[in-house]
Parts: sequence; structure tokens; C-alpha cells
Amino acid sequence: MQKLSKREETHKRMLAAAGRSFRHNGYAGIGVDGIAKEAGVTSGAFYAHFGSKDGAFSAAVLDGLDEVIAGIPTFQQKNGSNWVEVFARYYLGADNRDNRACGCAMSSLTSEVVRSDQELRVLFESKMRKITALVAKGFAGGTEEEKAARAWSMLGVLIGGVNLARAMHSPELKEMISQNIIASAVQVAGKPI
Repeated sequence: MQKLSKREETHKRMLAAAGRSFRHNGYAGIGVDGIAKEAGVTSGAFYAHFGSKDGAFSAAVLDGLDEVIAGIPTFQQKNGSNWVEVFARYYLGADNRDNRACGCAMSSLTSEVVRSDQELRVLFESKMRKITALVAKGFAGGTEEEKAARAWSMLGVLIGGVNLARAMHSPELKEMISQNIIASAVQVAGKPI
């Protein structure tokens, strides 16, 4: 593997800090100075890499979705016909559910993308289509359109479910919601390959 230059390492560190910051605080809840501080760089360095807060947000969203694109095939390969349940348990597990800063970009940033410009929404849609296609590849039975519909439904259940569970104060209610969402996601997905 090729060694990263100092600039590339700094960019990677800043992108990770931006992703954590936006996931945890939302777009309006963090500024350039806060992200730069989290990354251990100056605000000037931040602007040199991203140009603006919007630029950093777009990069963080797309990077987060690329993580999902890379992760879905791994879940499918490692877990075979049980991949949907394993993925759902991961998605609604305490690490993803209770730690927004390190959680999935789909659940943490989708509501922020809704408020963003058309360019980011187009890119977001393209990445989500890739994610959905990867999920659908892991389903058995039905036409390609039916598998795609089940994939969109499963993702919707998981994304909505994790956000609902996150909003609860009671740990017991969070867990109860999570278990029911896992069961619903597995049911809507149908038979995996």
C-alpha cells in the first residue's frame, strides 16, 4: 500500500473529524473552528482542504456512504444467509445507536442532507442507489425490482428505527425498539441468499 503524503494524512484526519463532528452535532451544531480543533489543525488549513463548511459536509457525507458501500459486501461474505440479521443487529447495536459521532452516515446525516443543496442531494441519491443495489444482491427470490423494493424498505426501517431509538431517554425502551426494528428489518428483507 502506498504511503500517504503529509497533506493526504492531514486531509484524511480532517475528513474523519468532520464526519464525527457533523454526525454528533448536526450541520448547524458545529462550526469550522470546532472541526479544525477536533482535527488538530488551524481553520486556515481546514479552508485550504475543503474550501468551506459546505465542502467539508459534502465530503463527510460521501465518505460516510462509501464506508457503507464497502461494508455491505463484507457483511454478506462473512455471514452468508444470516447476513441481514447480523447487519440489522450491528446497525441497531449500542455502538452504532448510542454513539452518533461514530455511527452510520445514513442514519446520522440523512436529515441534514434534506436541507442541503441539490448537488449534494444528487450525489447522495447516487450513493444510496449503490447501497440499495448491494443490499438487493444479497436477497433471494423475486424480480430485480422486487428485491430493490425490499432493499429500500429494509434500509428505511433501519435508518428510521435507529433514529427513533436514539431519541428515547430510557435505555430499556431504546433496547425494546431496537429489538423490534431488527425483527422488522429481517422480515421486510425476506429470504437472503
